[in-house]
Amino acid sequence: MCAVLARARGRRGVHPSIRCDGIVTFVTPQAESILELFRSTGAYLQGHFRLTSGLHSQEYLQSALVLQHPAAAEKLGRLLAESIRELAPGRIGLVVSPALGGLIVGHEVARALGTRFIFLEREAASGKMQLRRGFTMGPGEATVVIEDVITTGGTTVDVIEVLRAAGANVVAAGSIIDRSGGHADVGVPRVALVTMQVAAHYPETCPLCQRGIPVVKPGSRPV
Repeated sequence: MCAVLARARGRRGVHPSIRCDGIVTFVTPQAESILELFRSTGAYLQGHFRLTSGLHSQEYLQSALVLQHPAAAEKLGRLLAESIRELAPGRIGLVVSPALGGLIVGHEVARALGTRFIFLEREAASGKMQLRRGFTMGPGEATVVIEDVITTGGTTVDVIEVLRAAGANVVAAGSIIDRSGGHADVGVPRVALVTMQVAAHYPETCPLCQRGIPVVKPGSRPV
């Protein structure tokens, strides 16, 4: 099943588009061009997927297949940096992403903003995000958190909590894709280049599981 809503927050020129299952999808020209990047690189997948959140979905956006192309990564990082500037117009001192999915786009956002970039890693035993490799930040340093795709926003929240404990001032968050339909709350102002309403189910209520269709986990983080 295709997405039922895709749009770029804060952008004008929204128009209807008929997607592959006949559902009308409202998109901006920018959002449609970004989705076309995902489709043309084989990154817009359909099947039965287990998301990082643990939910199941018929659709998966494998951003690594887009970001393997430097020109596409630069474009997406630049567009996201422009949206971040609109949301948080003051000086940004630091961009932070969770490893692994946010690394490339976070680095490109930092390049476009003219600031430095660091990343957090999830500790295998505890599953908690950690600041490692000697990365530091100044007290009260204005910081933004960048991911590739969010569904519930849980990973962004985990990163924000670690950064605040280390003394950072987290002023905004952003992602290429927001699968939550704009509903994910991470506790700071947030932007996405494309906002989609994509059905996701708990495993016990997943219709694909009930039909016996095998589930796959295509991302980098085990559930």
